[in-house]
Amino acid sequence: MSGKDWRDVIAVADLEKNWVTRVEVGRRLIAVYDTPSGVYASLALCNHGGADLCDGYFDGHVIECPLHQGAFDVRDGRPVAAPATRPMRVLEARVLDGIVQVRI
Repeated sequence: MSGKDWRDVIAVADLEKNWVTRVEVGRRLIAVYDTPSGVYASLALCNHGGADLCDGYFDGHVIECPLHQGAFDVRDGRPVAAPATRPMRVLEARVLDGIVQVRI
């Protein structure tokens, strides 16, 4: 095994359609986003205030933190609305045989 291996996290059929789904991978909480252009993933906790992004508002490719309404583009993690100023931590994600996998 290398330092970053692909891990199965959830079946595509179990994702909330066009929304964000919380999954646990070991001790990590991961947010999996079902978007118009594919599946993306990030750490579930906002790097600004520590809130669970899975409880935020999600639209297209943007997740809004439920605590301070800072927003991020889930494709690359870049902040798109204040007060967020640092990118969120995104994870490589792919779909293989109907299963969402993330690289951790």
